[in-house]
Amino acid sequence: MAMKRIFLIILDSFGIGNAPDAADFADEGSNTLRAVMLSQKFWVPNLKKLGLFEIEGTPGPKGGPAAGAFGPLTEVSRGKDTTIGHWELAGIHSPKPLPVYPDGFPPEVIQAFQQEVGRGVLCNKPYSGTQAIADYGEEHLRTGKLIVYTSADSVFQIAAHEELVPPEQLYEYCRAARKILTGKNGVGRVIARPFVGKAPHFTRTANRHDFSLPPPAPTMLDLLQHSGLETIGVGKIGDIFAGQSLCESLPTKGNADGMERAGQLLERDFHGLAFVNLVDFDMLYGHRNDVDGYAAALSEFDRWLGEFLPKLKNEDVLMITADHGCDPSTPSTDHSRERVPFLALGRPIRAGVNLGTRNSFGDVGATILDAFGLDKGSLFGTSFWPQIVKQEEKDGLERID
Repeated sequence: MAMKRIFLIILDSFGIGNAPDAADFADEGSNTLRAVMLSQKFWVPNLKKLGLFEIEGTPGPKGGPAAGAFGPLTEVSRGKDTTIGHWELAGIHSPKPLPVYPDGFPPEVIQAFQQEVGRGVLCNKPYSGTQAIADYGEEHLRTGKLIVYTSADSVFQIAAHEELVPPEQLYEYCRAARKILTGKNGVGRVIARPFVGKAPHFTRTANRHDFSLPPPAPTMLDLLQHSGLETIGVGKIGDIFAGQSLCESLPTKGNADGMERAGQLLERDFHGLAFVNLVDFDMLYGHRNDVDGYAAALSEFDRWLGEFLPKLKNEDVLMITADHGCDPSTPSTDHSRERVPFLALGRPIRAGVNLGTRNSFGDVGATILDAFGLDKGSLFGTSFWPQIVKQEEKDGLERID
């Protein structure tokens, strides 16, 4: 019997440390899970039940019971950002990193952008987003110039006050930047960063919007959709994949909204993949070095998970993983190169299966395609579906040609 529905939930930035090449990214010692475990707000009994702490490299003794399959995933692509991480999960290996700008964007980019949008630019250097609006917000309001900044990731971020530049206008500016930022300057994402308030109390709003570089090759979403299966993106999945090969895209305002959307999909009759990104871990807590906030958000997800799990139907599978790390306890406010956890549960899934260390995020996409009876073709990754599916399910699976 082929699976009817798979729910793939990305806990954005929930790394578990131990990446073998962390030093290459100046992230040696970074471990998001270890950092948040020290908070008194950390309480995740349902993730523990699934096998989170049975994963190699996580704290604590091993050998306890686990309701699902579990293991760490190692990223192969040369990046530690949202775009590269999600692309690899979906079957794309990126051997070359996307361009980054430690000295700010070159004059030809800034000049072309200013000419296109008819506004000047402030900042143009790597900056914390919250600090950028604190340092440049007043000048932005006074002059009308846009706050443009980047980070250690491949991003071109534009911050503007919503009273001066309404979000829809800011999105148009981002679309203009996206057209400019191609070729050697093809950054992974152009990000709208609206904010409100008065100095010194500017705050970013939930009207963020990402404009991603389109995937350079087919992904699991393409193969799923071409086979007639539904592909539903929740949160910023639609942005990350530039809207490609999604039957439906459901933007969200944060984790609570994303979890509610996922719960609604659980009650809906569909055949295919629900691909969910929960961004608050990264956006609100990892980048802001808020250990307690990150821990509390994980605990809230875990409480929701306890309500979600009993509602899974016989032909449903839940998979939980991440796209990179963002250790909130380090001096850096950037993403961190870490392994990420993988957990799977559902009636078709064998309990207590230790997958060992998987050598690619792409194994997730290959496994999802295998679960639906599809061949992955040239996509990157190796399926571990035969290791985690119960024998009776394996015997009844019909491959789709």
